[in-house]
Order: sequence, then C-alpha cells, then structure tokens
Amino acid sequence: MTQASTALLALDGISVSFGGVKAITDISFEVAAGEICALIGPNGAGKSSLLNVINGVYRPQHGTLRFDGHAYRRMDAHDAAHRGIARTFQNLALFRRMSVFDNVLAGRNLHRRSTWLEQTLHVGRAARDEALQRERAERVIEALDLQPWRDSVVGTLSYGLQKRVELARALAAEPRLLLLDEPMAGMNTEEKHAMAGYVLDANEHLGVTVVLIEHDIGVVMGLSDHVVVLDYGKKIADGRPNEVRTNPDVLAAYLGTRH
Repeated sequence: MTQASTALLALDGISVSFGGVKAITDISFEVAAGEICALIGPNGAGKSSLLNVINGVYRPQHGTLRFDGHAYRRMDAHDAAHRGIARTFQNLALFRRMSVFDNVLAGRNLHRRSTWLEQTLHVGRAARDEALQRERAERVIEALDLQPWRDSVVGTLSYGLQKRVELARALAAEPRLLLLDEPMAGMNTEEKHAMAGYVLDANEHLGVTVVLIEHDIGVVMGLSDHVVVLDYGKKIADGRPNEVRTNPDVLAAYLGTRH
C-alpha cells in the first residue's frame, strides 16, 4: 500500500436524490493516487450509490467529480471506462454461461485496436490483436490463480471463485482506479484473506488505486490506507484507519452508542 500526495479522485459536494429522497448529501473527499480507500457504514448508508456516481451510473444533482485533474458534473459509464475506471458489483455481473477465460477476455475489449470489420473477416490487424488480448487475459488468470478453472463455465463455480473472476475481468481492463463493491461478501475467512491479497497485489505491483466497500472491519483496517465512513448518506468520518476506529460518530453509527 502506497500513499501519494496527488489526488487521483476528488468528490466535492456530491448530492444524489431519488424521487425527493436523499441518498447522498454533500459528500466530499479525496483519494490519493496509489492508495486503497475503504467506504464503510451501515446498510443503506449510500456507499453503492456513491460508487455509481464515480463510474457514471448515477448523475448527481449537485457537486463536482474530479478525476486525474479534470472536473466533471457527470461522467457517463462509457467515458469512465475509457478514462481507466473499472468496477465490480455487489451482485455479480458476469457472463454466467461463458468460461472463466472468456469472461476475463471481455475485460480487454477497450484495448482492442482492430475494427469490428477486421475482427469479423479475420483480416488486417485482427489476428495480432486477438493474440495480444488473449495473452494479457492469460496473465491476469495466472496472477489470480484461476488456471484450474480457466475453461470452466462461470455459472458452475462457487460464489467465492465467481467474485475472483469478476476481479480478474476488472483488472484485465488495466484500470487506473478500481471500484470494488463488497468484493468479499459471502466468503469464508480463508477466501477473504486470499481476496485481500489479490487486491493488495494489484495496488502494490500494478499501481492500481482502489476504492472498496467492505463490511468486515478487520479486513478494512488491515487493508486500507484511508477510510471514509458514511451514515444515512452523509460523511461522518474521513481519515486513517486508526483515527476512524476511535471516532465517536463511527462508534455511534455502528454500535448505537452516544458520545
């Protein structure tokens, strides 16, 4: 885990409402390039909604998002992907009838240089391009120890393995910013430990900045450089893990205690 001084991502006064109901209210924080930032808070705190703003699924009514020095009132999902933002989801979004390899290869689509026509007719740059994308997909499969299931249909795998495949597909896109929505949900202790290791490897060895949602506080405190705490759509804490751990507002949100 590395800490850099330059913010890759900054949110300034972000607010989102649905039918008059406020999901996020005036949220501001920064994520430094190269760090792992955790979003935590009780269910319904607005964490997934905030990820949806960052990768362009939701449009905020107020506020500005800044990525890599460029300010946006809204970044649509297509632009987010092209700018280097990849995402996994709380509910798996895999191609369940396709193999592990084909799911990971799908993450390489934005890096293809041959045209659709070249690929269809197998002419021009198509063969070299296909070989390159398959090689990169194989590297990610190897890095996440998925070789034994390379040719398996994703829908036949355990939930924990499917979560790992989704991470592999996101990493295959070579993102600068990786958004992980509960990447360890439904996993046992051993699986969580392995997944934390893969996230840490991506951060340390690939230089990927990570924003993740996670409910296991032990995992959060051991993995993160920076923690942002939400409650009822508002930010109640923002700082280093040890600072957040003892924050009275965080204790109140999680434990129902009073100051």
